[in-house]
Amino acid sequence: MRPTTNGILESSLYVSDLPRSVRFYHETFGFSVIKEFGERGCAMRAGTQQVLLLFKKGASRAIQSPHDGDGELHIAFAIASADLSSWESWLQTRGIAVEEKTTWELGGTSLYFRDPDRHLLELATPGIWSIY
Repeated sequence: MRPTTNGILESSLYVSDLPRSVRFYHETFGFSVIKEFGERGCAMRAGTQQVLLLFKKGASRAIQSPHDGDGELHIAFAIASADLSSWESWLQTRGIAVEEKTTWELGGTSLYFRDPDRHLLELATPGIWSIY
């Protein structure tokens, strides 16, 4: 019998300016730092049991850690449908441009925008996938 998982616990993004990214995720989403890794990065609480890892690009090479990467990545954050317009207003107030707003065939809506390192972030309401 195949063992199961309990979902995704961590997601990592690789950033050029760690303090700037920590500030962005704290000020935009309210995420808080729960563990620091010195100049290498940190872990931020991104939900009840979800962690967003921010690693400074190239900082893990010196200790031969596999935590390094480059390029523009994508992460979607779940939000309630009732909060969609509040999020749109919040992003506008913060000067964060929404690149795209998509309504999906199951009725969900996605807002797409970028963080300071151009990672594509998505706010997604229920109705995006058959399981959400």
